[in-house]
Amino acid sequence: MHSFEFYNPTRVIFGRGTVQQVGPAVAREGAHKVLLIAGGGSIRENGVYQAVTQSLSVSGINAVEAWGVRPNPELALAQQLVQIAREQQVDGVLAVGGGSVIDTAKCVAAGVYVDNLWSCFEKRCPIDKALPVFVVLTISASGSEMDSWAVLTESEQHRKWSISSPVLYPRFAIVDPSVQTSLPWRQTVNGAIGVLSHIMATYLVGSFEETTLALDEGLMRTVIKMVDQLQADHADYGARANLAWAATLAMNGLSAAGIEDSDWSARSIESAMSALHPEVAHGAGMAVILPAWMTYQRENNPGQFQRWARTVWGAGTVEEGITAMKTAFQRWGAPSTLGDLGIAAGELRDIAFNALSEGPLGKLRILTARDVVELLKPVL
Repeated sequence: MHSFEFYNPTRVIFGRGTVQQVGPAVAREGAHKVLLIAGGGSIRENGVYQAVTQSLSVSGINAVEAWGVRPNPELALAQQLVQIAREQQVDGVLAVGGGSVIDTAKCVAAGVYVDNLWSCFEKRCPIDKALPVFVVLTISASGSEMDSWAVLTESEQHRKWSISSPVLYPRFAIVDPSVQTSLPWRQTVNGAIGVLSHIMATYLVGSFEETTLALDEGLMRTVIKMVDQLQADHADYGARANLAWAATLAMNGLSAAGIEDSDWSARSIESAMSALHPEVAHGAGMAVILPAWMTYQRENNPGQFQRWARTVWGAGTVEEGITAMKTAFQRWGAPSTLGDLGIAAGELRDIAFNALSEGPLGKLRILTARDVVELLKPVL
């Protein structure tokens, strides 16, 4: 196991009925006026919005509401919200939603203190100060509720890049699995596939970090088992709760502790694709790209790929493990080809060069644009 430093200051408030604790939680952090960021309105339908605003009101917290965050959130909206945050002089940012809403909130929190938000993504401006970020989670997928990362799309040049800073860890995250029972099935599936991909980005680079690898294997098996249970009963609270906690643990640092590095090239390829096609959800894209990426990379850390196939899927070979994963994705109703996502063969080069725009691609093996094209051809 390699040396590491684990740090995660986010307080998690987990369980049924915990949304009502948001007001007191914000008050404990010393905030009095928050920018409440949300998506397209689903939180009005499932009762979360009413619970949040009532709790804030009772606790004496003023809220300035900002709606309209979409999947694959865009820089332009974040910049607009930065201006609102400045004008309204808020002292905190409250994300009520999933990963796209949380990432937007983090970017707004940082953007208040910089002249050019995108310069942070270009690594030209350090992020050393941010408004406090608070989270009420409504879909378990990205793990952004307990990590320091955020992703935005700059739509003019189709760049979907990330930022990270210790100051972007949410102060607290409220995770009430019961509010996720009304999610459309495809969102549950997309979220779960995203969780698996997050774990595997580090796990497949590992070799001898037994404690962390065993934790990762348990998380992956849990995700698979819980999605199968939820397919039979969408309202199964126990399955929702276990899936939610697994999703949080997948990105809070524990699942990577002691592993020297990680390989996010599959995610980068998906980000490049969804930057060109914002209608493609991250999990849906990963359902297609992840098996193709694993097939292409399987000889670069063969022992670890073999372990993954055996311990997660009970398979005898890596190929059988990949087949088992693809079968599960198809059973859950996920897309299996780029064609299912509306991606044509003529777009592969654009996706490849876009994936390389943020820097070198890969750890198990540095991928070229040609590699990316060859990787994707079998799943057209």
